[in-house]
Amino acid sequence: MKRLLALAALAFTTLTHAGPPPPVGKKTPLFDGKTLTGWEGDAKLWRAEEGEIRGGSLTEQVKQNEFLASVKDYGNFIVRFKIKLTGTGFVNSGFQIRSQRVPNNSEMAGYQCDYGEPSWYGAIYDESRRNKLMAPSDMVALRPVIKRDDWNEYVIHAEGRRIQTWINGVQGVDYTEADEKIVQTGKIGIQVHGGGKALVQVKDISIEELQSSAGFQPAVPPNAGPEARPTPIGAPEPGKSAKASPLSPEEQRATFTLPPGFEIELVAAEDSAAGIGKFVPIAFDQQGRLWTTTALEYPVDGNENPAAADALYAS
Repeated sequence: MKRLLALAALAFTTLTHAGPPPPVGKKTPLFDGKTLTGWEGDAKLWRAEEGEIRGGSLTEQVKQNEFLASVKDYGNFIVRFKIKLTGTGFVNSGFQIRSQRVPNNSEMAGYQCDYGEPSWYGAIYDESRRNKLMAPSDMVALRPVIKRDDWNEYVIHAEGRRIQTWINGVQGVDYTEADEKIVQTGKIGIQVHGGGKALVQVKDISIEELQSSAGFQPAVPPNAGPEARPTPIGAPEPGKSAKASPLSPEEQRATFTLPPGFEIELVAAEDSAAGIGKFVPIAFDQQGRLWTTTALEYPVDGNENPAAADALYAS
C-alpha cells in the first residue's frame, strides 16, 4: 500500500554577491595579431592593424550594424579579450556568442554580451532573435571600474545554459537561459553598431573551450589555479576509485554540484525498514510543504518479470 508523506520544503540560499571571473586555464589565441584568419566580415570595415582587430570608422558614420564573425562554432567556453570603444554619435559595441549569420544581411542572431553607454556594459541582449534585453548588468558595481575611451578587460563564461560576464574583474550578469529551445552553440563575433562614427578595437583575444557541463559548478577561490576546477558530478575524488551503486543518501548528496551561494539539504530518504519506499511524484502545496507518494514495490516491470508482477497484483 502506498503511503502519503508530508515533508518539509527544500530551502535554497540564493546568491548574495557576485563572484570573480574564472581562473585562467588552457587558452587558445583567436587572433594572430596580423591577419583576420579564422574570421569573416566586411573588409571595408574590419581589418587587422598594429596587433588589433579594428572595426568601424572615426571619420565616416557606420550605416548599419556590422559584425566580424568566427568561421568556427563554439558551445561551452571562457573567452577573454581587451576592448576599446571610441567615437561620436551613437557609439556601441558588443561580443556575440552562440550566434549565427542572418542570411543576406549584415546582422548576427544570438546572444550579445553588450558594451557601451549608458548602461550596456556587460549586459546580455538577444540580437536579431528575440530582440530584447535578457539580463541587465549591475552598473552600480561596474561603473567605478569602466574606463571610457580606453582599454577594458572583458571575460565571458558560457557553460550549459548559464552565461556570465565580467569587465575589469567585476561581474556584470549571471544569466541562465530558461527557454530550452534556444540553441546553445554557434559563432562568436564582434559588433560595431550603426548610427555613429565609431571605432571598436579588440586585442589579446583567446578562448578556453570547455567540456559540456551537466550543471552548475561550485565556487572556486579567487586566486585558485586551473587545478582547482571542481570535480564533475559523480566523479571520484583524485586518487580514489568510484564507489559502486547503491550509494547512501549522504553519498548521493555529495555528488551534486551547486552554483556559488547555494546549499542542498537532505529532506527524506528511502528506508524500507521504516516503511518509506521509493519516491514517485512530488508536489508543493500553497503552504510551501512538499508532498510525495512512495511505493515499496516500485518498480516492477510486468514484461521483464511477469511472475513477480502477478504475485504483486495478487497481493
